[in-house]
Amino acid sequence: MLSAFRSFVRLLVLLAVPAFAAEPTVWGEGAMVKVRPDAEPRTQAEVHLTAARNEFVSFQVALHGGASGLRGVRASLPGLEGPASIGGTDVTLYRQDFLTTTRRSVPEAQLGRWPDALVPDTDEVAGEARRAFPFDVTPGEARAIWVDVHVPDVSPPGDYVGTVAVEADGGFRAQVAVRLTVVDAELPSTPSLATAFLLWPPHVCRAHFGREDCTPAELEPLLTRYQLMALEHRITLSSLFPRSPWPPDWKAFEATWGPYLDGSVESRLPGARMTSIQYVGPPTAEGLADFAAHLRARGWLERAYDYVGDEPPYGTPFAEVRSRAELARQAAPGLRTLVTTNARELKRHELEGLIDLAVPLVNHMDGAEGPFKGDQRTAYADFLKRPGADLWLYQSCMSHGCAYGTNAPENKPGVGWPSYMVDRSAAKARAMEWVTFLAGGTGELYYQTVGMLTSAWTDQFRFNGNGDGTLFYPGTPARIGGSTDVPVASLRLKLIRLGVQDFEWLKAVSDAGDPDFARRVARELIPAASRVSDDGAAFEAARLKLIQRYLELTGGTEEDSDVAGPPPESRPELPPPEEAPVAAGVDSEAAAKGGCSTGGGPTALAGMLGLLGVAFRSSRRARVPVRARRGR
Repeated sequence: MLSAFRSFVRLLVLLAVPAFAAEPTVWGEGAMVKVRPDAEPRTQAEVHLTAARNEFVSFQVALHGGASGLRGVRASLPGLEGPASIGGTDVTLYRQDFLTTTRRSVPEAQLGRWPDALVPDTDEVAGEARRAFPFDVTPGEARAIWVDVHVPDVSPPGDYVGTVAVEADGGFRAQVAVRLTVVDAELPSTPSLATAFLLWPPHVCRAHFGREDCTPAELEPLLTRYQLMALEHRITLSSLFPRSPWPPDWKAFEATWGPYLDGSVESRLPGARMTSIQYVGPPTAEGLADFAAHLRARGWLERAYDYVGDEPPYGTPFAEVRSRAELARQAAPGLRTLVTTNARELKRHELEGLIDLAVPLVNHMDGAEGPFKGDQRTAYADFLKRPGADLWLYQSCMSHGCAYGTNAPENKPGVGWPSYMVDRSAAKARAMEWVTFLAGGTGELYYQTVGMLTSAWTDQFRFNGNGDGTLFYPGTPARIGGSTDVPVASLRLKLIRLGVQDFEWLKAVSDAGDPDFARRVARELIPAASRVSDDGAAFEAARLKLIQRYLELTGGTEEDSDVAGPPPESRPELPPPEEAPVAAGVDSEAAAKGGCSTGGGPTALAGMLGLLGVAFRSSRRARVPVRARRGR
């Protein structure tokens, strides 16, 4: 009896050791997790997405090397099949590259390798094969592949399925099943949220050419590639034009930039156009008048602005702000004036009548202390009564502390301000556009996108933050392969795009007749701008609530359906195992049904069941009943 008991105990010990500790593992992961090298392996065999037409959705395929590691990893997703096919340039796979941090953006941030640069398999700008694959996974570590899917604007609603096939040297084969539910709605190619993300051309020149004296003929083709990538991530690079000569040859300017301002450039977002354009010439009456005249003639002036002052009085004295704004009013009527300050300062310095775009810090719009504590929307009520006046927001190093020892006290574990820092959570990078909606803002400014472009692959520490002012990487052929220099997107840029699309859903629900619902969902997600949680699943759940409500407001049907897809019995079949091999450690029958199994040996007991329970609960959390409209 005692011998049998001891044998039973030994069996329990063996079962308690996860079978995946020795074997490499592949699993599906959502977009709201940054998969770092120390990530624990999971066993989720299926990823489920929901999207409108003309919307981008993203997910990850994560890999753990187990005891042996993986060499020569390659992956493919030919497309998704359903009422139509989604594939080709609408599906892009990326290898996630790490940025190693040696200093922290906030005290609780972990040092070490963070996933950020996304090296494409085939780049989305020049369409060239790059060096995303193959790559290796170190024993005992995790890596991830990022996958973008753009739903074409002609895609019929319904369920689409496909399989990401993963292979590695030594005969390793795995799969992650993908199910995409397309709802009967469409996002506009040009966002409702205006954006002015700045770019200083000499940084691009230095990073790609190794010098700072690029001519416009050399630099402009590359800058157009940056603008195209920005537009496909639903932001506008408003200041990327070469400054010399000025004024430019307007005929050449219109030939180069007209398609991006008119919305005629070839893009996966048909008709996408810039939402802003900054005057970058000298502060003279002649320059301003010339700029405004040419833009007025082309119908672009209403999107143009003159940046008349930056963070006064620290950056620009208020007297200079007034002088520059008065000059713009006199020399270029119709050209909007922009200054980064708050309503209190505008009123104190009697600037309300001279400023069209007030751009306060997010910390001054929904602050945590002092005179800016709480929602400050009412402070802008009088300013916004004037025709043409708008409220934009911006974030800065003030959200994490602009110098060591000055970290914002609100950035406690699990909470804090929206942040585009590499070593902050995915939720922080997606939050800014939700906060802008809650503030009643119509636009977002970001001070720089290529500030550390030259050293982006190795170091982006600037203003006490990793990634502050750098959202791109220089995609040189020497670094990523191919023959054409292109921008490489950061993971944070993908998350910003998700945030801009969230803003679109918030606005869509509001415009469809229920602004209170949209605001309630946003406020439940973000109680205050300084209290953005790190719960990525909560963002996905909030988005699905908005989709549900929009479909209800626009006349959806099928009461029993849901935005996470129809009941299993009505779904199209996933590819059979022989056509799409199953991930190591995942039972083929379970994978075909969308279930999970530990595999690789006997099922572990309590610990394993707990892990599966967490994975199951996190996927269920995003399922929200709706009345989905299946026809157009």
